Amino acid sequence: MTRQPKITFIGAGSTTFMKNIIGDILQRPALSGARIALMDINAERLQESEVIVRKLISSLGAKATIEMHSSQKRALDGANFVVVAFQIGGFEPCTVTDFEVPKKYGLRQTIADTLGVGGIMRGLRTVPHLWSICEDMMQVCPEAILLQYVNPMAINTWAIAEKYPKIKQVGLCHSVQGTAMELAEDLDIPYEEIRYTSAGINHMAFYLKFEHRQPDGSYKDLYPDLLRGYREGRAPKPTWNPRCPNKVRYEMLTRLGYFVTESSEHFAEYTPYFIKEGREDLIEKFGIPLDEYPKRCVEQIERWKGQAAAYMSADKIEVKKSKEYASSIVNSVWTGEPSVIYGNQRNNGCITSLPDNCAAEVPCLVDENGIQPTFVGALPPQLTALMRTNINVQELTVQALMTENREHLYHAAMMDPHTAAELDLDQIWSLVDDLLIAHNEWIPQWARIEKKVRAA
Repeated sequence: MTRQPKITFIGAGSTTFMKNIIGDILQRPALSGARIALMDINAERLQESEVIVRKLISSLGAKATIEMHSSQKRALDGANFVVVAFQIGGFEPCTVTDFEVPKKYGLRQTIADTLGVGGIMRGLRTVPHLWSICEDMMQVCPEAILLQYVNPMAINTWAIAEKYPKIKQVGLCHSVQGTAMELAEDLDIPYEEIRYTSAGINHMAFYLKFEHRQPDGSYKDLYPDLLRGYREGRAPKPTWNPRCPNKVRYEMLTRLGYFVTESSEHFAEYTPYFIKEGREDLIEKFGIPLDEYPKRCVEQIERWKGQAAAYMSADKIEVKKSKEYASSIVNSVWTGEPSVIYGNQRNNGCITSLPDNCAAEVPCLVDENGIQPTFVGALPPQLTALMRTNINVQELTVQALMTENREHLYHAAMMDPHTAAELDLDQIWSLVDDLLIAHNEWIPQWARIEKKVRAA
């Protein structure tokens, strides 16, 4: 019998995402007999996930087996691949806190899961749990590959590489391929005819090339068409979300000459240009969706209730391929069939204009040798400069975690482009105090403060 991989899913209660990843894996012939181990701390959600995976297996006629775990270490034992997707502290209370406390200081956010005070706090809550997974992996599956889908992606990837350099890991996001599909739609060109190269850091990578294959086999640069479409009002086309018109990225294209891979609602809070007190004209002009992430969470929770009921009562579940990279990675490593993905790993000189120890997002070759990032070289200087403003925040957050020095959390917030553009130093220190107090039970002991100490 052909050996089958063990794929462990930590955070299997993220049921919709889990369904997409496992569905992708089971559709690949070489993986259809995989051993699937699901682990979550929420017994009810874990049970829902078990029912759905069993129906996926049945619907696809796969020979996969499934096992359920409440113990992380048991779930990881003997794994070949580990998929991680969770949100420490959940929408309530932690995400709500990340929005409501800064709002008291006049600091408004859109997504708050990657950078800014929201991203710093999410990293502080999340990294210790990722480290606990790495610690268990070192003991029971040291050769496994960690496929990490948790935000803040760059902070997480950087922190894992610092503390557990032997762990084979990759941070995965769908922004590169997802945005390429959106741009193909804006240009009325089939996605399959697009060729691109992207590089940078997670959520702030840029398409260094974005081209259309011509009938004679040559390639046409599509940047002039994107710029023309924006200036003539034909782009961007309406998105899936009417609250998010996607104008910020097109505006930045006109300034930088390159298009960024993560959405306008994210990008608006990674820079100091778009969300400003007293500048409601900017909010209106660029369609900045303030408090967008909490709105999405509420909608997703409501949508899931109906979706879960439908899945639980259905005999069969329709399985469509998603745009996630996980199944491609597993298939390539397991079979040797090569593929190319965009992954986040320690830079190690791939992008020469960024620090070696930062988490870089670059094209990676995947085969039986694992995930191999490719050399990019230096980025255009304006892109490098913008990324460094975000890397500063990431680096200081990782330093705080590695050294258990709470002061670096304040330094990280102080360096954040959006926070620094809105608040003075006293406000930043006071805001971080308030967030640490509010998150007290969700953060490491060294980061906790019992009460606010104000200057006399």
